[in-house]
Amino acid sequence: MRKATLIILVGLGVLLLCLFGFYMYETMPVDRSSNADVEVVIPQGMSTRNIAKLLKNKNLIRNDTFFMIYVKLNRKSSIKASTYELKKNMSMDKIVNILNKGNTYNPDVVRITFKEGESITKYAKEIAKKTDNSYDDVIKTINDKEYLKTLIDKYWFLTDDILNENIYYSLEGYLYPETIEFKNKEVSPKEIIETYLKHTDKVLSKDKDKLTKGKYKIHEYLTLASILQLEGRNTKDRRMIMGVFENRLAKGMNLGSDVTTYYGLKKEMDSDLSVEEFNKETPYNTRTNNMVGKLPVGPICNPELDSIEAVLNPTKNDYLFFVADKNGKVYYTKTNAEHTKKVQELKDNNLWIW
Repeated sequence: MRKATLIILVGLGVLLLCLFGFYMYETMPVDRSSNADVEVVIPQGMSTRNIAKLLKNKNLIRNDTFFMIYVKLNRKSSIKASTYELKKNMSMDKIVNILNKGNTYNPDVVRITFKEGESITKYAKEIAKKTDNSYDDVIKTINDKEYLKTLIDKYWFLTDDILNENIYYSLEGYLYPETIEFKNKEVSPKEIIETYLKHTDKVLSKDKDKLTKGKYKIHEYLTLASILQLEGRNTKDRRMIMGVFENRLAKGMNLGSDVTTYYGLKKEMDSDLSVEEFNKETPYNTRTNNMVGKLPVGPICNPELDSIEAVLNPTKNDYLFFVADKNGKVYYTKTNAEHTKKVQELKDNNLWIW
């Protein structure tokens, strides 16, 4: 009798372990390695049975019958009609909770990405690509002086400096790089601009005191940051280059930054420039004699926070020149002769950028 009881207990234990194992297996993610979105549309009035079949067909659950039992036992059958983006690496519990909570998923949403170091013109092309706005509509809005005046009244970091007639694109440097979602393709240029400006406000606010009470005006800080963004690839070099810039300004020299020359000419940095081009005077070209001791009229791209903080925290040094090779390594020198020698050395060793 005792032996039979023991056998029964052992049998029940094994059965419980099997059931537990089955439960864990059925509720775990179908594919832990998959992070891809799977769109699931649940219309109004769809039955739990059909929802289970839909999820099974989408390979989001293993067993549609078990799903129905799970939902019933856990009292989570109030699944909301909507369109969802689920993933195969979600557990059944997570999927059921999402379906019960419902969402505000919008299939018409557009995602606009502004990348660090890119110019307003590329941002305008991105907007034109993702929305119903044209490139010209965006540029026109960005340079609309009356509209800009209303923005200056709204945002502490925008000043009358952006109204300078010599600036190519008035909000260059002020639209902080980020990916932001908008309701649909009908979003207006003004809504996009002001959404990004609000984001810029959040980023810059942490350094507000330094940016508004420092040795430069905020427009100048962002101008310098935009140059550092393109001249240096990392924090160390950007802070070193800022130190070089301050040394040159203190000695009454021009900044001598090639990236400002390209921007002034409205040319991509994909080939070398001629002597004539390097010497062409623009409001941005810091290689010319008329820019001695001066900064460009405005930013030349939209910098990330690292570049902004490099301007605020330069590395003091005694260098006056720098040059980068094609791999991004920066070399610092103290005299023009040393600089010229280093440039020739890079060319001789096939390390010149072009």
